[in-house]
Amino acid sequence: MKTKLTQNNKSNTLKLSLYFTICMALYTGFGFLLYMIISLLYHSFSFERYDMLYILANIYGSLEPVIFIAYIITGFFFMSYIFLKKPFSYMQELAYATKRLYENETPLSLSPALKEYEADISNIRLKLLQNERAAKEAEQRKNDLVVYLAHDLKTPLTSVIGYLSLLKDEREISDSLREKYINISLNKAEHLEELINEFFEITRFNLTTLTLEASRINLSLMLNQLTYEFKPILDEKGLQCTLSAPQSLYYDCDAVKLSRAFDNLLRNAANYSFPDSVIEITLTERQSQIEIIFKNKGNTIPPEKLSRIFEQFYRLDSSRTTAKGGAGLGLAIAKEIIELHRGNITAESFDNNIIFLITLPKD
Repeated sequence: MKTKLTQNNKSNTLKLSLYFTICMALYTGFGFLLYMIISLLYHSFSFERYDMLYILANIYGSLEPVIFIAYIITGFFFMSYIFLKKPFSYMQELAYATKRLYENETPLSLSPALKEYEADISNIRLKLLQNERAAKEAEQRKNDLVVYLAHDLKTPLTSVIGYLSLLKDEREISDSLREKYINISLNKAEHLEELINEFFEITRFNLTTLTLEASRINLSLMLNQLTYEFKPILDEKGLQCTLSAPQSLYYDCDAVKLSRAFDNLLRNAANYSFPDSVIEITLTERQSQIEIIFKNKGNTIPPEKLSRIFEQFYRLDSSRTTAKGGAGLGLAIAKEIIELHRGNITAESFDNNIIFLITLPKD
Protein backbone atom coordinates (compact mmCIF):
# COMPACT_ATOMS: atom_id res chain seq x y z
CA MET A 1 0.00 0.00 0.00
CA LYS A 2 2.81 2.41 0.91
CA THR A 3 4.64 1.69 -2.37
CA LYS A 4 1.46 2.24 -4.36
CA LEU A 5 0.81 5.61 -2.69
CA THR A 6 4.43 6.66 -3.23
CA GLN A 7 4.18 5.80 -6.92
CA ASN A 8 0.91 7.74 -7.19
CA ASN A 9 2.52 10.75 -5.49
CA LYS A 10 5.45 10.70 -7.93
CA SER A 11 3.08 10.35 -10.89
CA ASN A 12 0.93 13.28 -9.72
CA THR A 13 4.02 15.44 -9.13
CA LEU A 14 5.35 14.69 -12.62
CA LYS A 15 1.99 15.52 -14.17
CA LEU A 16 1.75 18.80 -12.28
CA SER A 17 5.31 19.75 -13.25
CA LEU A 18 4.64 18.89 -16.90
CA TYR A 19 1.43 20.94 -17.01
CA PHE A 20 3.19 23.89 -15.37
CA THR A 21 6.07 23.71 -17.88
CA ILE A 22 3.70 23.53 -20.87
CA CYS A 23 1.62 26.48 -19.62
CA MET A 24 4.72 28.57 -18.94
CA ALA A 25 6.06 27.72 -22.41
CA LEU A 26 2.78 28.75 -24.04
CA TYR A 27 2.59 31.90 -21.95
CA THR A 28 6.21 32.81 -22.79
CA GLY A 29 5.65 32.01 -26.47
CA PHE A 30 2.54 34.20 -26.56
CA GLY A 31 4.44 37.01 -24.85
CA PHE A 32 7.33 36.71 -27.25
CA LEU A 33 4.94 36.77 -30.22
CA LEU A 34 3.18 39.80 -28.79
CA TYR A 35 6.56 41.45 -28.21
CA MET A 36 7.57 40.83 -31.82
CA ILE A 37 4.31 42.27 -33.16
CA ILE A 38 4.57 45.40 -31.01
CA SER A 39 8.25 45.83 -31.94
CA LEU A 40 7.40 45.46 -35.61
CA LEU A 41 4.66 48.08 -35.34
CA TYR A 42 6.94 50.35 -33.36
CA HIS A 43 9.62 50.30 -36.03
CA SER A 44 7.16 50.45 -38.96
CA PHE A 45 5.28 53.62 -38.06
CA SER A 46 6.43 57.18 -37.65
CA PHE A 47 4.86 59.43 -35.02
CA GLU A 48 4.48 63.15 -34.66
CA ARG A 49 7.05 64.59 -32.25
CA TYR A 50 4.71 65.70 -29.49
CA ASP A 51 1.95 63.23 -30.14
CA MET A 52 0.90 61.11 -27.15
CA LEU A 53 1.58 57.93 -29.15
CA TYR A 54 5.08 59.22 -29.85
CA ILE A 55 5.71 59.71 -26.12
CA LEU A 56 4.34 56.23 -25.30
CA ALA A 57 6.34 54.67 -28.14
CA ASN A 58 9.55 56.26 -26.84
CA ILE A 59 8.81 55.03 -23.30
CA TYR A 60 8.16 51.52 -24.66
CA GLY A 61 11.31 51.61 -26.74
CA SER A 62 13.49 52.51 -23.75
CA LEU A 63 11.85 49.94 -21.46
CA GLU A 64 11.27 47.19 -24.02
CA PRO A 65 13.49 44.49 -22.33
CA VAL A 66 12.25 45.41 -18.87
CA ILE A 67 8.59 45.12 -19.94
CA PHE A 68 9.24 41.70 -21.47
CA ILE A 69 11.04 40.47 -18.33
CA ALA A 70 8.27 41.87 -16.09
CA TYR A 71 5.74 40.07 -18.29
CA ILE A 72 7.61 36.75 -17.81
CA ILE A 73 7.99 37.22 -14.03
CA THR A 74 4.34 38.21 -13.63
CA GLY A 75 3.29 35.17 -15.64
CA PHE A 76 5.50 32.88 -13.57
CA PHE A 77 3.98 34.03 -10.29
CA PHE A 78 0.47 33.94 -11.70
CA MET A 79 0.93 30.40 -13.03
CA SER A 80 2.51 29.31 -9.73
CA TYR A 81 -0.48 30.64 -7.84
CA ILE A 82 -2.93 28.89 -10.18
CA PHE A 83 -1.08 25.54 -9.99
CA LEU A 84 -0.26 25.61 -6.27
CA LYS A 85 -3.64 26.82 -5.08
CA LYS A 86 -5.27 23.41 -5.55
CA PRO A 87 -2.44 21.35 -3.96
CA PHE A 88 -2.45 23.68 -0.96
CA SER A 89 -6.20 23.27 -0.62
CA TYR A 90 -5.66 19.48 -0.71
CA MET A 91 -3.01 19.82 2.00
CA GLN A 92 -5.41 21.81 4.15
CA GLU A 93 -8.08 19.17 3.57
CA LEU A 94 -5.66 16.39 4.60
CA ALA A 95 -4.56 18.40 7.64
CA TYR A 96 -8.18 18.79 8.69
CA ALA A 97 -8.75 15.07 8.17
CA THR A 98 -5.79 14.20 10.41
CA LYS A 99 -7.19 16.44 13.15
CA ARG A 100 -10.32 14.29 13.10
CA LEU A 101 -8.41 11.05 13.66
CA TYR A 102 -9.32 10.96 17.36
CA GLU A 103 -12.87 12.22 16.91
CA ASN A 104 -15.97 10.08 16.53
CA GLU A 105 -16.27 7.38 13.90
CA THR A 106 -18.13 9.52 11.36
CA PRO A 107 -16.81 8.48 7.92
CA LEU A 108 -14.36 10.87 6.29
CA SER A 109 -15.22 12.41 2.93
CA LEU A 110 -12.41 13.90 0.83
CA SER A 111 -12.26 15.47 -2.62
CA PRO A 112 -12.30 13.09 -5.61
CA ALA A 113 -8.59 13.72 -6.18
CA LEU A 114 -7.89 12.44 -2.64
CA LYS A 115 -10.07 9.33 -2.75
CA GLU A 116 -7.01 7.07 -2.80
CA TYR A 117 -6.02 8.51 0.60
CA GLU A 118 -9.50 8.55 2.09
CA ALA A 119 -9.68 4.78 2.73
CA ASP A 120 -6.17 4.72 4.23
CA ILE A 121 -6.85 7.63 6.59
CA SER A 122 -10.18 6.05 7.59
CA ASN A 123 -8.44 2.73 8.36
CA ILE A 124 -5.76 4.47 10.45
CA ARG A 125 -8.44 6.40 12.28
CA LEU A 126 -10.46 3.25 12.97
CA LYS A 127 -7.40 1.42 14.34
CA LEU A 128 -6.50 4.37 16.56
CA LEU A 129 -10.02 4.49 17.95
CA GLN A 130 -10.04 0.72 18.50
CA ASN A 131 -6.65 0.84 20.25
CA GLU A 132 -7.78 3.73 22.42
CA ARG A 133 -10.97 1.91 23.36
CA ALA A 134 -9.06 -1.32 24.08
CA ALA A 135 -6.56 0.58 26.26
CA LYS A 136 -9.37 2.18 28.25
CA GLU A 137 -11.08 -1.17 28.74
CA ALA A 138 -7.82 -2.81 29.83
CA GLU A 139 -7.16 0.02 32.27
CA GLN A 140 -10.69 -0.28 33.66
CA ARG A 141 -10.30 -4.05 34.11
CA LYS A 142 -6.99 -3.45 35.85
CA ASN A 143 -8.54 -0.85 38.16
CA ASP A 144 -11.41 -3.22 38.94
CA LEU A 145 -8.89 -5.94 39.72
CA VAL A 146 -7.04 -3.68 42.16
CA VAL A 147 -10.36 -2.97 43.90
CA TYR A 148 -11.09 -6.71 44.11
CA LEU A 149 -7.62 -7.45 45.47
CA ALA A 150 -7.75 -4.61 47.99
CA HIS A 151 -11.09 -5.87 49.27
CA ASP A 152 -9.92 -9.49 49.39
CA LEU A 153 -6.67 -8.56 51.13
CA LYS A 154 -8.54 -6.68 53.82
CA THR A 155 -10.94 -9.53 54.63
CA PRO A 156 -8.43 -12.29 55.54
CA LEU A 157 -6.08 -9.75 57.15
CA THR A 158 -8.89 -8.65 59.48
CA SER A 159 -9.54 -12.28 60.36
CA VAL A 160 -5.87 -12.98 61.08
CA ILE A 161 -5.60 -9.90 63.33
CA GLY A 162 -8.86 -10.82 65.06
CA TYR A 163 -7.92 -14.42 65.87
CA LEU A 164 -4.37 -13.49 66.91
CA SER A 165 -5.81 -10.83 69.20
CA LEU A 166 -8.07 -13.47 70.75
CA LEU A 167 -5.07 -15.71 71.35
CA LYS A 168 -3.20 -12.82 72.95
CA ASP A 169 -6.06 -11.56 75.13
CA GLU A 170 -7.56 -14.88 76.20
CA ARG A 171 -5.10 -16.26 78.71
CA GLU A 172 -7.29 -19.13 79.82
CA ILE A 173 -8.17 -20.84 76.52
CA SER A 174 -8.43 -24.54 75.82
CA ASP A 175 -5.84 -26.27 73.68
CA SER A 176 -8.49 -27.33 71.14
CA LEU A 177 -9.78 -23.77 70.75
CA ARG A 178 -6.22 -22.42 70.52
CA GLU A 179 -5.46 -24.94 67.79
CA LYS A 180 -8.66 -23.98 65.97
CA TYR A 181 -7.77 -20.28 66.05
CA ILE A 182 -4.23 -21.01 64.91
CA ASN A 183 -5.48 -23.13 61.97
CA ILE A 184 -7.95 -20.43 60.92
CA SER A 185 -5.21 -17.78 61.11
CA LEU A 186 -2.89 -20.01 59.07
CA ASN A 187 -5.54 -20.56 56.39
CA LYS A 188 -6.24 -16.83 56.19
CA ALA A 189 -2.50 -16.09 56.00
CA GLU A 190 -2.12 -18.61 53.15
CA HIS A 191 -5.03 -16.89 51.43
CA LEU A 192 -3.20 -13.59 51.84
CA GLU A 193 -0.11 -15.14 50.26
CA GLU A 194 -2.14 -16.24 47.23
CA LEU A 195 -3.54 -12.74 46.78
CA ILE A 196 -0.11 -11.13 47.09
CA ASN A 197 1.15 -13.58 44.45
CA GLU A 198 -1.59 -12.21 42.21
CA PHE A 199 0.07 -8.79 42.43
CA PHE A 200 3.48 -10.27 41.58
CA GLU A 201 1.90 -12.15 38.68
CA ILE A 202 0.54 -8.91 37.24
CA THR A 203 3.92 -7.21 37.63
CA ARG A 204 5.82 -10.07 35.98
CA PHE A 205 3.38 -10.26 33.09
CA ASN A 206 3.56 -6.51 32.36
CA LEU A 207 7.25 -5.84 32.96
CA THR A 208 9.07 -8.94 31.69
CA THR A 209 9.56 -10.55 28.32
CA LEU A 210 9.28 -14.31 28.35
CA THR A 211 12.15 -16.27 26.77
CA LEU A 212 12.42 -20.00 26.16
CA GLU A 213 14.94 -22.44 27.62
CA ALA A 214 14.27 -25.50 25.49
CA SER A 215 14.95 -29.12 26.44
CA ARG A 216 13.56 -32.48 25.34
CA ILE A 217 10.76 -33.64 27.63
CA ASN A 218 8.05 -36.31 27.73
CA LEU A 219 4.76 -34.47 27.20
CA SER A 220 2.72 -37.51 28.22
CA LEU A 221 4.52 -37.71 31.54
CA MET A 222 4.19 -33.94 32.10
CA LEU A 223 0.40 -34.04 31.65
CA ASN A 224 0.12 -37.15 33.80
CA GLN A 225 2.01 -35.44 36.64
CA LEU A 226 -0.17 -32.35 36.24
CA THR A 227 -3.40 -34.34 36.68
CA TYR A 228 -1.92 -36.04 39.74
CA GLU A 229 -0.91 -32.74 41.35
CA PHE A 230 -4.38 -31.29 40.79
CA LYS A 231 -6.19 -34.26 42.35
CA PRO A 232 -6.67 -32.64 45.81
CA ILE A 233 -8.09 -29.47 44.21
CA LEU A 234 -10.38 -31.48 41.95
CA ASP A 235 -11.53 -33.75 44.80
CA GLU A 236 -12.69 -30.70 46.77
CA LYS A 237 -15.12 -29.88 43.94
CA GLY A 238 -16.04 -33.45 43.15
CA LEU A 239 -14.30 -33.27 39.79
CA GLN A 240 -12.42 -35.95 37.91
CA CYS A 241 -9.67 -35.52 35.31
CA THR A 242 -8.98 -38.10 32.60
CA LEU A 243 -5.93 -38.14 30.35
CA SER A 244 -5.82 -39.78 26.93
CA ALA A 245 -2.24 -39.75 25.62
CA PRO A 246 0.44 -41.98 24.08
CA GLN A 247 2.66 -43.72 26.60
CA SER A 248 5.60 -41.50 25.63
CA LEU A 249 5.58 -38.45 23.39
CA TYR A 250 8.81 -36.45 23.41
CA TYR A 251 8.92 -32.77 22.47
CA ASP A 252 11.52 -29.98 22.49
CA CYS A 253 10.17 -27.11 24.59
CA ASP A 254 10.62 -25.01 27.72
CA ALA A 255 9.29 -27.53 30.24
CA VAL A 256 8.75 -25.00 33.06
CA LYS A 257 6.80 -22.51 30.95
CA LEU A 258 4.77 -25.06 29.00
CA SER A 259 3.86 -26.79 32.25
CA ARG A 260 2.73 -23.41 33.55
CA ALA A 261 0.49 -22.94 30.50
CA PHE A 262 -1.10 -26.38 31.03
CA ASP A 263 -1.47 -25.62 34.75
CA ASN A 264 -3.35 -22.39 33.95
CA LEU A 265 -5.67 -24.20 31.54
CA LEU A 266 -6.46 -27.00 34.01
CA ARG A 267 -6.98 -24.48 36.81
CA ASN A 268 -9.36 -22.53 34.57
CA ALA A 269 -11.26 -25.74 33.78
CA ALA A 270 -11.52 -26.52 37.51
CA ASN A 271 -12.83 -23.02 38.28
CA TYR A 272 -15.54 -23.11 35.63
CA SER A 273 -16.64 -26.76 35.65
CA PHE A 274 -19.97 -28.05 36.88
CA PRO A 275 -19.66 -29.94 40.20
CA ASP A 276 -19.17 -33.70 39.89
CA SER A 277 -18.19 -33.47 36.22
CA VAL A 278 -15.19 -34.71 34.24
CA ILE A 279 -12.32 -32.71 32.77
CA GLU A 280 -10.87 -34.43 29.72
CA ILE A 281 -7.30 -33.90 28.49
CA THR A 282 -6.32 -35.40 25.15
CA LEU A 283 -2.81 -35.52 23.67
CA THR A 284 -2.52 -36.51 20.01
CA GLU A 285 0.46 -36.67 17.66
CA ARG A 286 -0.25 -35.64 14.07
CA GLN A 287 2.00 -35.73 11.03
CA SER A 288 3.33 -32.18 11.39
CA GLN A 289 2.02 -31.07 14.78
CA ILE A 290 0.97 -32.06 18.28
CA GLU A 291 -2.55 -31.39 19.55
CA ILE A 292 -3.59 -30.99 23.18
CA ILE A 293 -7.26 -30.57 24.07
CA PHE A 294 -8.65 -29.44 27.44
CA LYS A 295 -12.40 -30.06 27.64
CA ASN A 296 -14.71 -29.51 30.59
CA LYS A 297 -18.42 -29.22 31.32
CA GLY A 298 -19.52 -25.72 32.24
CA ASN A 299 -21.88 -22.93 31.30
CA THR A 300 -21.66 -22.18 27.59
CA ILE A 301 -19.53 -19.07 27.03
CA PRO A 302 -21.28 -16.45 24.84
CA PRO A 303 -19.42 -15.59 21.60
CA GLU A 304 -18.75 -11.98 22.70
CA LYS A 305 -16.98 -13.23 25.83
CA LEU A 306 -15.26 -16.11 24.05
CA SER A 307 -13.60 -13.66 21.65
CA ARG A 308 -11.99 -11.85 24.60
CA ILE A 309 -11.14 -14.83 26.76
CA PHE A 310 -7.37 -14.52 26.17
CA GLU A 311 -7.20 -10.79 27.03
CA GLN A 312 -5.22 -9.64 30.06
CA PHE A 313 -7.26 -9.10 33.25
CA TYR A 314 -10.41 -10.42 31.55
CA ARG A 315 -12.57 -12.67 33.71
CA LEU A 316 -15.70 -14.43 32.53
CA ASP A 317 -17.50 -13.57 35.75
CA SER A 318 -16.46 -10.11 36.96
CA SER A 319 -18.43 -10.66 40.19
CA ARG A 320 -16.05 -13.44 41.25
CA THR A 321 -13.50 -12.58 43.89
CA THR A 322 -9.86 -12.98 43.01
CA ALA A 323 -9.57 -15.96 45.28
CA LYS A 324 -12.10 -17.83 43.19
CA GLY A 325 -11.61 -16.48 39.72
CA GLY A 326 -7.96 -15.36 39.64
CA ALA A 327 -6.57 -12.13 38.27
CA GLY A 328 -7.66 -12.84 34.73
CA LEU A 329 -4.08 -13.48 33.58
CA GLY A 330 -3.97 -17.28 33.40
CA LEU A 331 -5.28 -17.71 29.88
CA ALA A 332 -3.40 -14.65 28.58
CA ILE A 333 -0.14 -16.08 29.93
CA ALA A 334 -0.93 -19.54 28.53
CA LYS A 335 -1.54 -18.01 25.10
CA GLU A 336 1.76 -16.09 25.18
CA ILE A 337 3.74 -19.19 26.22
CA ILE A 338 2.18 -21.34 23.51
CA GLU A 339 2.78 -18.70 20.85
CA LEU A 340 6.41 -18.44 21.98
CA HIS A 341 6.62 -22.14 21.09
CA ARG A 342 5.30 -21.18 17.61
CA GLY A 343 2.02 -22.82 18.52
CA ASN A 344 -1.59 -21.72 18.57
CA ILE A 345 -4.45 -21.90 21.05
CA THR A 346 -8.16 -21.46 20.34
CA ALA A 347 -11.31 -21.70 22.44
CA GLU A 348 -14.83 -22.79 21.63
CA SER A 349 -17.95 -23.37 23.70
CA PHE A 350 -21.26 -25.03 22.89
CA ASP A 351 -23.87 -27.19 24.63
CA ASN A 352 -22.26 -26.59 28.04
CA ASN A 353 -18.88 -27.71 26.73
CA ILE A 354 -15.75 -25.55 27.03
CA ILE A 355 -12.87 -26.64 24.79
CA PHE A 356 -9.33 -25.31 24.44
CA LEU A 357 -7.35 -26.64 21.49
CA ILE A 358 -3.55 -26.25 21.47
CA THR A 359 -1.44 -27.03 18.42
CA LEU A 360 2.35 -27.19 18.62
CA PRO A 361 4.64 -27.62 15.58
CA LYS A 362 6.82 -30.74 15.63
CA ASP A 363 9.72 -29.13 13.76
